[in-house]
Amino acid sequence: MNPYRHFRDSVVGVVEGLAAEGALPTGLDTARITADAPPDRDLGDISTNAAMVLAKPAGMNPKDLAALLVPRLEGLDHVTGAVAAGPGFINLRLEDAFWHGRLAEILAAGPAYGASNLGGAEAVNVEFTSANPTGPLHVGHGRGAVVGDALASLLEKAGYKVTREYYINDSGAQVEALARSLHLRYAQALGSDGGDPPEGFYPGEYLIPVAEALAERDGDKWLDLPEDEWLEPFRQAAVEAMMDLIREDLDALGVRFDVFTSERALADDGAVERALERLEARDLIYTGVLEPPKGKASGDWEPRPQTLFRSTGFGDDVDRPIRKSDGSWTYFATDMAYHLDKYRRGCKSMIDVLGVDHGGYVKRMTAAVKALTDGEGSLDIKLCAMVNLMDGGKPVKMSKRAGTFVTLGDVIDKVGKDVVRFIMLTRKNDQPLDFDLAQVTEKTRDNMVFYVQYAHARVCSVMRHAAEMFEPGELAPEALARADASRLTDSAELDLIKAMAGWPQVVEAAAEAHEPHRVAYYLADLAARFHALWNKGTDDAALRFIVAGDRQLTAARLALIQGLAFVIASGLDVFGVTPVEEMR
Repeated sequence: MNPYRHFRDSVVGVVEGLAAEGALPTGLDTARITADAPPDRDLGDISTNAAMVLAKPAGMNPKDLAALLVPRLEGLDHVTGAVAAGPGFINLRLEDAFWHGRLAEILAAGPAYGASNLGGAEAVNVEFTSANPTGPLHVGHGRGAVVGDALASLLEKAGYKVTREYYINDSGAQVEALARSLHLRYAQALGSDGGDPPEGFYPGEYLIPVAEALAERDGDKWLDLPEDEWLEPFRQAAVEAMMDLIREDLDALGVRFDVFTSERALADDGAVERALERLEARDLIYTGVLEPPKGKASGDWEPRPQTLFRSTGFGDDVDRPIRKSDGSWTYFATDMAYHLDKYRRGCKSMIDVLGVDHGGYVKRMTAAVKALTDGEGSLDIKLCAMVNLMDGGKPVKMSKRAGTFVTLGDVIDKVGKDVVRFIMLTRKNDQPLDFDLAQVTEKTRDNMVFYVQYAHARVCSVMRHAAEMFEPGELAPEALARADASRLTDSAELDLIKAMAGWPQVVEAAAEAHEPHRVAYYLADLAARFHALWNKGTDDAALRFIVAGDRQLTAARLALIQGLAFVIASGLDVFGVTPVEEMR
């Protein structure tokens, strides 16, 4: 159960009941009614804004409407008090037995606790990483990969049917530069002293083994041929080799994709033409001349007729070119075709996780999706800000293997997959992230991943010690669910249960907002509450989890912390992180 959704529905029921009696107007829109934990737990357990959002449409003062609602809300099951507060809020206080019942639910569900049917199996396409296949992934790519994968898992937890997709940008100037870089390394593998790669080429050493394999397979077949004869086979070989490197890095990060889509294959299949025909049929393609871009002097701008998409009709700032001066398609044109392809595959809801340098793409792509799908499709673009990689507060130097950046693989080798995944989610995606290789492995409360994992490990330690007092079957979750939870009366114990019971609400809210970082904040708060309770037991033996002279109280407290371990495991599962049983 999501207790907050449960009481929100109950509040709506009260409003509808009053309307049926004639005390309120019929047909009031209850969609904006919420029920959440109040900012201060001393105010109560549930806070609803019903009086505030319904006052105006009901033609009443918020305080008067609250006075009408309070007696009815006090009569709800498990409610021990209802108090109007502020400009139309009502705070509800619940009986302890209600929260004890949530603990039994958690134990029954195990790590699956928090799963929801909110999504109703709606299809969602989450495209992420999608790095140009020009080398191994760098740390910034790793952030996009983790955010996308965790968001996909979060949506699945909330009941959506998710497709994880990688878009291979295997066309254009960058891939041609990669092919030329490979040809240079190929010549060097055959003994040519070509020196350092010239500007515009890719300097990393990762192309050397690919070139050596080509030289061993084909000898000097391609060495003296004109570029137009070797460019395409070298492009194919380079892209295939780079995608192998990328898949290797993603595998080390624990990221799997359902679909890989090639930009070049889409274009070769006529997808761009089909997309533009769809827009032309609605008079959304025309030939026109654009104004100079903002900040560009008119003398630096050559106005010329271009093929344009009427993106301003769908919320964009300017209409967008779809064909280059040489007659080839712009990247925007192929991206439009790609998103139409997603829609035609059954995904009306699309999420793209991109680097922050794609900020200028947001309005044009959301406009394109609206136009191409007649408003049925939706696109949410999540931009991932830069990752500042440091070690002990000092910037990390570039990787010799990559040539210009630190590879994701190097970072995973240094601190491990789970640390990388968790730390990448400790900030909202559009905020810069400091990733200090030394700090992320420190065993302090300032290290969020340690603090959360330590809570889980401490529970496992207590459960191992409890095995000396109980038979194995008595420590099974189903047995602990039958423990007398009414023995849990300390305020810290009840606060921990309430926080645990809030996990389904976190899942649904984070999924709806497409913000997996909320899970990290939740887990950190949950861990802090547990560690605080642990410290109370250190100071007061009566509050310890194992009380030698009281098996009934001990069983109740073991139920509490086993439930906590399940919730932590459930949250870490969304992140793709394995909970630890011992801290080493």
